[in-house]
Amino acid sequence: MKVRLGVDIACRAAHRAACADETGRIMWSGHRFHTCPEELEALWRRLPADAAEVMVVMEPTRNAWVPLAAWFRRRGATVVMVPAEQSSDLRAYYTKHTKTDRLDAELLARLPVLHPDGLHPQAADGPGDPLKRAVKIRSGLVHRRTTCMQRLDALLEILGPDWVAALGSDMTQTSFKFLAAWANPHQVKRMGRARLARWFQRETRKAWGDRRADAVVSAAEASLALWGSDGLDYEALAADIAVEANIALELTRQIARLDERIFDLYHEADPDHIVLSAPGVGKILSAQIRGRLGDPHRFTSLAAVRSFSGLVPRQNSSGLTQSSGGPVKQGDACLREALFMAADHARKIDPQLAARYRRLMCDTGRHHSSAVCTIATVLLTRIAACLRNGTPYHLRDVDGRSISAAEGRSIVSERYQIPPEIRAVRRTISNARSRQRGWDERTKKGVAERSKVAPVPQPA
Repeated sequence: MKVRLGVDIACRAAHRAACADETGRIMWSGHRFHTCPEELEALWRRLPADAAEVMVVMEPTRNAWVPLAAWFRRRGATVVMVPAEQSSDLRAYYTKHTKTDRLDAELLARLPVLHPDGLHPQAADGPGDPLKRAVKIRSGLVHRRTTCMQRLDALLEILGPDWVAALGSDMTQTSFKFLAAWANPHQVKRMGRARLARWFQRETRKAWGDRRADAVVSAAEASLALWGSDGLDYEALAADIAVEANIALELTRQIARLDERIFDLYHEADPDHIVLSAPGVGKILSAQIRGRLGDPHRFTSLAAVRSFSGLVPRQNSSGLTQSSGGPVKQGDACLREALFMAADHARKIDPQLAARYRRLMCDTGRHHSSAVCTIATVLLTRIAACLRNGTPYHLRDVDGRSISAAEGRSIVSERYQIPPEIRAVRRTISNARSRQRGWDERTKKGVAERSKVAPVPQPA
């Protein structure tokens, strides 16, 4: 006998379970239980004694599903994860005016009969995988550091434009240390060029020195000339800058620690370094792609891999009409981020990808970002195929001849460069479309319409 167990997962409250046979007939429902061994054993005992196959159907509710899936798999059950959007649509159809946890559990128990194509057996632990979790944390830390750097850039603009030019717009760990201690122009002046140059040399192993110190002292003098000695509360501004700099410095240290642990985890997940063999993929991006993609054998086809990334275009066709739009963006955002960055580098190494990129830019009039998204989809397909076959990525010319990375760069540089006038035209069109979208949004919000209204005349 085949049994289908539908579980409506709750994060804090009790879960609800319903049991159905292979025809979809509900055998019992409404069973409440929590994620603890005793209550899970009680739930398991409620299943029919002659059940030869047990399929547990769940939605991926936050991370509460991970320990449940692991427990059911140890019991020999097949755990199936259902996309929340599909189950929500079916729920709206079958229970139009009612939504309860009991009905949700019954729907999940009947789902193998109602919608067999929506079943995805789950063999991995999802967020329980340390590599998948670590690369997501690192991506979040990088975004936070970028936000801190943008705030630092805005605060330094108060002092004057020379500070960003002196420290560099792409701030480093040394820049954060300096701003955390000496963001006050008076302190910089008291420190002097000689002491500041020695400090820079010590912190950067002589990469920075007298020239950088001269630029910083000149920026401090320009700030004092601009604001005067008492025109700005330098102490308060320096304290605000120090807060942001210390946050960015700590984030940088945490990212460095994560990088070491992530690469060790990547060695375990991909011992043959197949993802790392792809062009444009380094230590960080290879771990991010492998961690967020997971086991490539769990996908039914390479088209399913592309769909998982969310980089496939939207399609809307009926009869003789057909239209397509931008990426659906319904997959893993962290995976898309890594693929986009890797594709932008890979098109400069792989002649086949470079030829496709040039055709998209020059012949079809695509924007750079749109063309890179297409390259990212192709790169993902090739990486997934290499992982499924257990073979490394081989660079080839457009005629199929095997080449090295240096030869690939040379070929791309000679044959597949985009003319500057093409890039200028694409940039102009993109800016015009962005302005039009912004105007449309303002019109919808009523800002433009309100600005057209004539002012009400005031009585004399």
